[in-house]
Amino acid sequence: MSEKFEKLKVLVGEVADLNALQALAEWDQQTQMPPGGAEARGHQVATLSSLTHQKFTAPEIGELIEDVKKELADADPDSDDARFIKVLEKDYNQATKVPADYVARFAKLTANGHESWAKAREASDFSIFEKDLAEIVEMRKEFVSFFPPKDHPYDTLLDQFEPGMKTADVQKIFARLREKQVELLKAIADAKQVDDSFMHLTYPEDKQWDFGVEVATKFGYDWKRGRQDKSVHPFTTSFSVNDVRITTRFMEDYVSSALFSTMHEAGHGLYELGVNQAYERTPLNGGASLGVHESQSRMWENLVGRSLPFWEHFYPRLQELFPTQLGNVTLGAFYKGINKVEPSLIRVEADEATYNMHIMLRLELEIAMIEGSVAVKDLPALWNSKMEEYLGVTPPNDAQGVLQDIHWSFGGLGYFSTYALGNLISVQLWEKINEAIPDLNAQIRAGKFDALLGWLRENVHVYGRKYEPQELVQMATGSKITPEPYLRYLETKYSEIYGL
Repeated sequence: MSEKFEKLKVLVGEVADLNALQALAEWDQQTQMPPGGAEARGHQVATLSSLTHQKFTAPEIGELIEDVKKELADADPDSDDARFIKVLEKDYNQATKVPADYVARFAKLTANGHESWAKAREASDFSIFEKDLAEIVEMRKEFVSFFPPKDHPYDTLLDQFEPGMKTADVQKIFARLREKQVELLKAIADAKQVDDSFMHLTYPEDKQWDFGVEVATKFGYDWKRGRQDKSVHPFTTSFSVNDVRITTRFMEDYVSSALFSTMHEAGHGLYELGVNQAYERTPLNGGASLGVHESQSRMWENLVGRSLPFWEHFYPRLQELFPTQLGNVTLGAFYKGINKVEPSLIRVEADEATYNMHIMLRLELEIAMIEGSVAVKDLPALWNSKMEEYLGVTPPNDAQGVLQDIHWSFGGLGYFSTYALGNLISVQLWEKINEAIPDLNAQIRAGKFDALLGWLRENVHVYGRKYEPQELVQMATGSKITPEPYLRYLETKYSEIYGL
């Protein structure tokens, strides 16, 4: 390796360290920090963001990228070194278009925005968050203005989370999903309904915690390189290939919340823990995209965690922990209960058949805010009307409506569609996994996940950010992102559960 490449790796590693420290400050804010520290933390995060941005956008890094590109002109374009430079150059070109002052202002605004969102959610009062959110939306529009015009202004935001994906592509995929999922929901609505009343009894938090830890451990989550904490909204964060943390939240009167949140976040954690160790402190560390990331979390939460083979292994243990609540509930009744299809208010607790409708609602509102056709002050009413239109339910308050998600508080406009894309990718991967591991269900029934995790490590995790999402999905499944496997999965599963 040349002296210039070595120097570039040192500088980029220092930027990675600063990013990790900022992530650590943000993790602490959501898990450990006392509320009184919010203002100071806003300044701290802003300072870190500004310093990181200045260091990363320094002309020296740009010059080194150009020099190393020339050195690697004849290298295999898919080698780690060539991909290192390709990913770094894209990150650098994007970063240099954004002024350092903007980065600092946005970091401070979103640090404060998280606190105002948390307060607003607790009080169920959107007005507490409205001013910060309006400023966040304006700053995202400002962000878009730093880049060359695209087919749609939302494309620039979407590309931050799902590289290469266009707004029109997502809208086309969602139109196909909406058509088929509405048909399925109508058929289910006419069928005999499933009883899930046993899920809404009192389940002590400590035992929920213990069960979640047991499941994550079985999945392969490495507690020597990770930990779990409580937060208002479950999330996963990574400071290193060897330090990946998850959070969950508990509802004592609804056991599904922590149960599936823990599985979901463990899926994210397993992805980050499986990245090639050689990518530590480089641009190749992390996930290919949030859509690919969501494919991992949704796979472990739904394709594994809501499957019958999974509960054939784990249900006796859950009954042992909660004999009063579940002692008289059969495995069959429990399986149907956790897969009950019912339009609901909360996205993270939505069943698989209605989940994507929540995402479509959010995508439409985000696009409208960026276009300027929707004002932030009108969001609560618009949210409620769209919930009624899409799902036939109306939130009784802001906490269960427009304030339920954390994403807008950290400026994550462009993020939500990746959840639905993750659903699609998860089933595309799942079909290939079942071809490669014909006895997968039997392994899951025995509580063994080594082969499944091994396949994911070999075909997805190890590559980190080396490939763009569509490249990675094509490599792993033979096709780019498509809704057809997911639609087949939904129809097969729920036709069986509801006798359609």
